Amino acid sequence: MPENQDTSKRIAELLLEAQAIKLRPENPFQWSSGWLSPIYCDNRVALSFPDTRTFIKKVLAKVIRENYPGVQAVVGVATGGIAQGALVAELLELPFAYVRPEPKKHGMGNQIEGRLEKGQSVIIVEDLISTGGSSLKVVDVLREAGIEVAGMVAIFTYGFEVAENNFKGKNVRLDAISNYNALIETALEHNYIDSTQLESLSAWRLAPEKWGK
Repeated sequence: MPENQDTSKRIAELLLEAQAIKLRPENPFQWSSGWLSPIYCDNRVALSFPDTRTFIKKVLAKVIRENYPGVQAVVGVATGGIAQGALVAELLELPFAYVRPEPKKHGMGNQIEGRLEKGQSVIIVEDLISTGGSSLKVVDVLREAGIEVAGMVAIFTYGFEVAENNFKGKNVRLDAISNYNALIETALEHNYIDSTQLESLSAWRLAPEKWGK
């Protein structure tokens, strides 16, 4: 986790200001999983705001320095983790690579783009954690290539129990610099939502697969 809750809330505030996170309990979004959601998070929008992306970059780099001091490279998860991962790698002066969802269908057929060596210790950068499924596939790809995965850092996590179990099952440490609880507190304090909407958002967080049905 980041150094304090104030940091998590500040990042949530910046994401709300940039409209990277949108809260819409009355007119929910539908995820590809079929879940209805009162929240939509696209942290790539934050890249268009220099102060926001710089703050996020610095916090991610700080977490990596403090918790993963021995890593030798930064790996982004395509596509959301590529740009922010490259920014972090630049700040840390480390090599950067990224992992595709599947091997390229032409050319060299690469799934790992960039140069990584067997036995190399890497930190994965992701933009968003929901269930963790797609993020952890990157762990599998790297481990199959003989790469040592030290852990994963993310901009935002919903904090679902299924994600926590998935990361434990793969023996992967996750450090997210902002989270759903910080978001809801911040949204309420800055009048993005009211108390009635808070109740609905809290209910979704506890049972997202059932919410709105």
